[in-house]
Amino acid sequence: MKTFGRARVSRAHEHGVDLSLDGGAGFSIQVLESTLVRVRYQPATGYREPRTWAIAPQAGEDVAWSGRQRDDTGGFSRPGAQVIEQPGQVTLRTSALSVTLKEDPLNLSWQDSEGRALFSDRATSSYFASQRTGAVRHYLQRDRAERYYGLGDKTGPLDLHGRRLRTLALDSLGYDPKVGDPLYKHWPFVLTRAPGGQWWGIYYDTLSACTFDLGCEHDNYHDPFRYVEIDDGDLDYYVMVGDTPGDVIAQFVRLIGGTHLPPRWSLGFAQTAMGLTDASDAQKQLDGFITRIEAEGIACSSFHYGSGYSSRGKRRYVFTWNSDKFPDPKSLNARFHAAGMHVVANLKPCLLDDHPAYGEVRAQGGFIHDAQSGQPVVEQFWDGVGAHLDFTHPAAVAWWQKNLQAQVLDYGIDTGWNDNNEYAIMDDGAMCHGFGEAIPMHRARPLHPLLMTRATFEAQAVHRPDAEVFTVTRGGSPGIQRYAQTWTGDNTTSWETMRWNIRTGLQMSLSGMFNIGHDVGGFAGPTPEPELFLRWVQACCLNPRMVMNSWKADGTVNVPWLHPAVTADVAAAIRLRYTLMPYLWSLFERAHSLQQPIIRPTFYDFPDDAQCFADSDDFMLGDALLVAPVVQAGATSRSVYLPQGPEAWFDFHTGARFEAGQVHTVAAPLSTLPLFARFGATIAVAAGVAGSHRHDDPASGVRSFSG
Repeated sequence: MKTFGRARVSRAHEHGVDLSLDGGAGFSIQVLESTLVRVRYQPATGYREPRTWAIAPQAGEDVAWSGRQRDDTGGFSRPGAQVIEQPGQVTLRTSALSVTLKEDPLNLSWQDSEGRALFSDRATSSYFASQRTGAVRHYLQRDRAERYYGLGDKTGPLDLHGRRLRTLALDSLGYDPKVGDPLYKHWPFVLTRAPGGQWWGIYYDTLSACTFDLGCEHDNYHDPFRYVEIDDGDLDYYVMVGDTPGDVIAQFVRLIGGTHLPPRWSLGFAQTAMGLTDASDAQKQLDGFITRIEAEGIACSSFHYGSGYSSRGKRRYVFTWNSDKFPDPKSLNARFHAAGMHVVANLKPCLLDDHPAYGEVRAQGGFIHDAQSGQPVVEQFWDGVGAHLDFTHPAAVAWWQKNLQAQVLDYGIDTGWNDNNEYAIMDDGAMCHGFGEAIPMHRARPLHPLLMTRATFEAQAVHRPDAEVFTVTRGGSPGIQRYAQTWTGDNTTSWETMRWNIRTGLQMSLSGMFNIGHDVGGFAGPTPEPELFLRWVQACCLNPRMVMNSWKADGTVNVPWLHPAVTADVAAAIRLRYTLMPYLWSLFERAHSLQQPIIRPTFYDFPDDAQCFADSDDFMLGDALLVAPVVQAGATSRSVYLPQGPEAWFDFHTGARFEAGQVHTVAAPLSTLPLFARFGATIAVAAGVAGSHRHDDPASGVRSFSG
């Protein structure tokens, strides 16, 4: 790699600074908002990624299907900044931050509005590009007192300091919940708490795979550093600052287009399992599920069809129905609706090579193709080989939406669940259409799940223009929150997974993905034993997404009545969710309008309480409730730290008062999820949910905690 070296200021003005580099490359700083500044490097040969699909700052306006031009500044207020020029350097100062650029060697340093240091590029060289590989690197000075968060669905402790992580998405079935990486998302956003307590974020707007070294690597010739390496894309980053983590996260989410407000029914408990739709008598199995859940009196707002409705053996054929297993799917879906449940269907973006529509899509050029031969790239997918649809080709998008309408929506299914869409295509010669400007797949992998989800979202909006739209996606990049709910993917049943998944969900929330959850009970692995199953239900019953999903080798299905000994307590945990539905819905509204996470670590609401930064199993549900799941086998009590700030905290169930700023040992019998309300909280609750499948119970009262 070669350093950018010396830069020469060619123009400094109130909206930014433009520089020239050796060899004809350019470098610029742009003030977009008082708290938001963009830095970009433009190679002499032009951008590798001339378009972006992530940046969508205009409220209510989406990015064009063909993308947004990288240098488009529409949607930003672009306030004037004070410009201070000195020999060899230029400073830009807004009301919220300042950045000083030094020419030789090229180096940026950032300060807050009071002149306190926020962060800086590495002093001993900070920008590199490789002609051999196309990679670019950005190095920053690293302070050991800094805390790092973000990067999407990352495992392990929330503070990522000391780790090296990738944003390359994979189908990560059975991942290690503590150290496994990468998972399913490409999410190059890092949130940092500076040693002085300030908060700032950096988003690298690239679809190319990235490696983030956050203190794993050391080099004797340099002070401690962190860096990002972008495999073969563009160095184009956005810096945003704020007084709190919430300030920064909200800016980032607004930058990438905001958060979709889903329909109220999607907040309810949902059930799915591969074993049910894979069964040879699947329609009978699902009919029996409806009968059983009604008999158990357990509230359920939706059922998610696994891909088995389209399977022959283990092979899956999207947009087809296996009529042997489902002789009359429309009547089955009608029965789900009559029972108060919406229906969601699994969708996959790869057509196996014997799919009945393979030839049609191939003739339209609708597959990811080889750059030399123009033929579809055929790779492993499930129990076969197939070609992935090219969602940057209008013909493929039209084919998808037409068949979604005919084979899914017209059958009475309400929404699509975009699954197995990581596009882990390994062929170096793979190319996509790019809406007429071809893109190598190594620069477009995360774009396809984003556009697949958008295609599903928009087709549903056309199908039922009077209905609120809801979709789900497993893979994707910044922008998916404009359309979809997501989750932590195919986890494995264990106490360890349950515990570490809590943190991964919080990490996703800190990254700007608010509508998230986990497969309750564990997707793969052994059948959860009764205690673990119940504790998992309790741990997830107040997540934004609550879906019970599983695939067990012995055919066992995670359902509320899996273990009769704890069924009543499982039902009670689900009932707690419905009781708190009015409050939960208010949090979704705040996520949509104010870009606030629904669940978050305690330091989000109490950033001045140092104890809240300690590793913890607890989390806040909005700003009023603290959830303290039990994650240890055999435990009937647990310690919980109740943050400073409120005058006191109250046990939500009993009303018992606890002092703030202290660690308390609280009772946690098997039937109870420890839950605490902060002093002064007024929480809307619903009544009449026992045995009901309603998802829209209005607030029938409030619970106040100030005694």
